[in-house]
Amino acid sequence: MRRLPTRSTGTVRRRVVGAMAVAVLCTGGLVAVPASATPTAAQAEAPPAPDEGPALTPPMGFNNWNSTHCSADFDEAMVKGIADLFVDKGLKDAGYQYVNLDDCWALPSRDANGKLVPDPARFPNGIKAVADYVHSKGLKLGIYTSAGTKTCSDIGFPGALGHEYSDAQQFADWGVDYLKYDNCNNQGVDAKQRYTTMRDALKATGRPIVYSICEWGENKPWEWAGDVGQLWRTTGDISDSWGSMLSLMKQNLPLAQYAGPGHWNDPDMLEVGNGGMTDTEYRTHFSMWSVMASPLLIGTDLRKASDETYEILSNHDVIAVDQDPLGKQGTVVSSEGGRWVVSKEMKDGSRAVALFNESGSAQRIATTAKEVGLPSATAYAARDLWQHKDFNTAGTLAATVPAHGTVLLRVAADPKWAAYPPASELGLDEGVFVEPGAAAKVTATFTDLGRTPARDVAVSVSGPAGKGWAVKAAGPTRASEVPSGKSLRTRWTVTPPAGAATGAYDLTLRATYRSPQGTKVTSTVPVTASVATAPPSGASDLGDLPWLATSNGYGPVERNTSNGEDGAGDGNPLTIGGTVYAKGLGVHAPSSVDYYAARSCERVTAQVGVDDEKDTKGTVAFEVWADGKKVASTGVLTNSDAPQSLSADVTGAQVVRLVVTDGGDGVDSDHADWGDAQLDC
Repeated sequence: MRRLPTRSTGTVRRRVVGAMAVAVLCTGGLVAVPASATPTAAQAEAPPAPDEGPALTPPMGFNNWNSTHCSADFDEAMVKGIADLFVDKGLKDAGYQYVNLDDCWALPSRDANGKLVPDPARFPNGIKAVADYVHSKGLKLGIYTSAGTKTCSDIGFPGALGHEYSDAQQFADWGVDYLKYDNCNNQGVDAKQRYTTMRDALKATGRPIVYSICEWGENKPWEWAGDVGQLWRTTGDISDSWGSMLSLMKQNLPLAQYAGPGHWNDPDMLEVGNGGMTDTEYRTHFSMWSVMASPLLIGTDLRKASDETYEILSNHDVIAVDQDPLGKQGTVVSSEGGRWVVSKEMKDGSRAVALFNESGSAQRIATTAKEVGLPSATAYAARDLWQHKDFNTAGTLAATVPAHGTVLLRVAADPKWAAYPPASELGLDEGVFVEPGAAAKVTATFTDLGRTPARDVAVSVSGPAGKGWAVKAAGPTRASEVPSGKSLRTRWTVTPPAGAATGAYDLTLRATYRSPQGTKVTSTVPVTASVATAPPSGASDLGDLPWLATSNGYGPVERNTSNGEDGAGDGNPLTIGGTVYAKGLGVHAPSSVDYYAARSCERVTAQVGVDDEKDTKGTVAFEVWADGKKVASTGVLTNSDAPQSLSADVTGAQVVRLVVTDGGDGVDSDHADWGDAQLDC
């Protein structure tokens, strides 16, 4: 991740900050507070208890920063257009209500009376006129400033430090409903002091304004901001990448105990629709933010959004998880091998259960109703919140989840479970790895997870259309009935054409069946077949061997150079602690690189560490996995550590995976090198 500048004092480059129109707390050190910031005794009254105030569920809305920054696209027309789209596209009905302005809405200087002045080029009719328009649509308006002398943009617009009461009153007079309060140029004033002063200033206006604390989690606001704001950033800024989203999710998940009605952990706004991730990854983003009871603040320009983006953002089933009035944040049940199970208690006694696959290839993820916190019952009702289908289950919750994907379920001990068809699990017993023109044998398994039988079951596997693949069944593909807990297993032979190029190919695994009541169910699982060749005998440089799949935090995995971070080929010589390596891999946490070992290799060796191109902040850990089992790992390594030798026994493995994690503190500057990495076969 890009190295971010120090934020305690001075000018700070604008960080991507998200959340809809609510005030965010941002932090710093210690200095005298101007007299104008001192409240009267009446103004210093304690705020209402969380269950009496605003944001009793996580705020939902829009913030322009991720899609526009300070560009000319950010203006009155955009804000009004977003409000119109909230209504026209059904987002208002789905629960979105805040239309929030981020940085750059004001002129760089206050007027002669010390008041903030809206930029007349962007907002020719002023902020109140925009608020009136937004309110006319039944929506609310949010605004932004910083708990410092200037805001976070490169230009540096006026901040509120020393002007809290005046600025808060201006916001109230304009009809603002939400304040995001950033953390730049804070002059070292204690964070708790700065954010409490603005809380009191907002309260003194008499207008209910949601207060979003954008302190980036630097001073653990979850421990002190429960009576200050309604939400607080727990992380640095999000960017539109898988690595950034994943890192923020991992930082936010452990903080579940601090969330509840009127006080929310905020891992920053949504990137859904901005183009840096796949739709599968965006569904994971939206699912996990909802399971974490996070604010849902749209960060894409809805005027340009695709139908798929609108479909993700307006999923009522998933939004209901986020907006559940009990206000519980989901907790981690398990996370071994990148197979995450996260459970969220709901007010009606059900559980929202996320089966999330962090890895770069499909994996089976399974849990039980008991493990996610449900009481013992004969059977359960389980709704798939992305398929919008209901099933019954005897208690097992399982699915083959695609790479970077999430299956999101809502499960309850519902006495009406028998009205739904049985849940099923469909998948291959192992991955499909095959050499050009050669046959691979795989087994597809259909399992009835329900309490009732699955009838008229049929299973099929098909190859890529028009690619010349041959797929033949070597066993039964049909069964008149598969009882509860039983399986139909079918052996298949999969043969690519002799001229198939090395790479990944999409196969389709499908099952159809009927419930006892006659309801037809179709289940489809995308399967990746990897055409690969066995590595040569002897020692081979992994920087030169073809890989099966890669996943990288920022930029692509680089061969024989460092990560560099952005585009392909932007790296430097692999360098750890001053030692340069001619061969190896340059990656950025979180990262994984898969190699086909064809069960003919014995050992992986490498010199590993943080690349010198990032000076002081990198913290990473290296792991080697063989067929899904961790066989070697380092402790956390930093820029100050010399290269460390890593050796792993991978004897008999079909797939070898090289993994780099973020060391547990986020992905900032986590450029990692596999120097002199070799596979001995």
